[in-house]
Amino acid sequence: MKSIANARGAKGRVLRRYWRAVTARDARFDGAFVYAVRSTGIYCRPGCASRKPRRAQVIFFAAPEAAERAGFRACRRCRPGSAANGESRGALIQRVCRELESGSEDTVQLTALAAGVGLGPHQLERAFRGAIGITPRQYADAVRLGRLKRGLKKGGSTVTAALYDAGYGSSSRLYEQSNAQLGMTPAAYRRGGYGMEIAYTLADSRMGRVLVACTERGISAVYLGDGDAALERTLRKEYPRASIRAGARAASDCVRAIVRYLDQGAPGLDLPLDVQATAFQRRVWEALRRIPCGSTRSYGEIARALGRPKAARAVARACATNPVSLVIPCHRVVREDGGLGGYRWGIERKKSLLAQEKRWDADEHGKKREAK
Repeated sequence: MKSIANARGAKGRVLRRYWRAVTARDARFDGAFVYAVRSTGIYCRPGCASRKPRRAQVIFFAAPEAAERAGFRACRRCRPGSAANGESRGALIQRVCRELESGSEDTVQLTALAAGVGLGPHQLERAFRGAIGITPRQYADAVRLGRLKRGLKKGGSTVTAALYDAGYGSSSRLYEQSNAQLGMTPAAYRRGGYGMEIAYTLADSRMGRVLVACTERGISAVYLGDGDAALERTLRKEYPRASIRAGARAASDCVRAIVRYLDQGAPGLDLPLDVQATAFQRRVWEALRRIPCGSTRSYGEIARALGRPKAARAVARACATNPVSLVIPCHRVVREDGGLGGYRWGIERKKSLLAQEKRWDADEHGKKREAK
């Protein structure tokens, strides 16, 4: 295969575009071509962070194989000859997610993961965090936690069996992380929250009654409704054997912030959370928290942003199971056609919340224009 550098006529415009991509280190062209540098004998991806070559020294090739047949070596930094070449960044991240989901190891070998997709460890971590909002290690932890929770809830196995089935290499590793991730020890979780202490408070708001439940680490539930009894039953159903008490002072500051938001539309609730989540739920909830006050996104838009364009229904389920409404603003997600879709606490509340946020957003823009 001859190099693209030999092309003439209309191909000249393509070459100029390729050169602009190289000088800009534009990773969007990764997979479209590779470029080789005569003086070094090395070929790279367009997005490679290596030193910019002189144009006279550069030859373009349609594929890594062509560059290698011409005697050039693959760059060790961008690994252009890897199997990952030609895949979009989103496809690479999806592939890493599948690898993490299928893995059974307690530790994440970032170097091995990165090599498998043709990236450096730091490149992979930056790309993964940018696409998903968490690191590969955090994603793997969430995957294992989801397996553990399913195993513990089945009730047919011991805690030890469940932890090894979930992929934890040792019990000490699990117990180091369990309080932060489960909100309790694994044994307590298996027993329906036995030994866990949850404090909750009920308050009036413009949108009815609100229940806020906390552990010592943060908020674990925010429910909206019309009657206290129904809200309390919902909380107890999640943790049937936990120690649950009402009227706790620990939640008072959080309750005031949430009621102020409901009554006045104050934007954003930057409050500490202690929630349980599968890996996918965590990804969705992180995406929801990035939706600006006064804006909405569709279930499909969230799915596409996560690199899972066919997962709109799964996004909707993650919204429906969100235990800390308002703090994780699932009311900002709507249908593709602009319809409100569902809302656990009633469609009228969703409509009211969105209208209130839009008014606040319009007021803020008005103040900024006046200030100018």
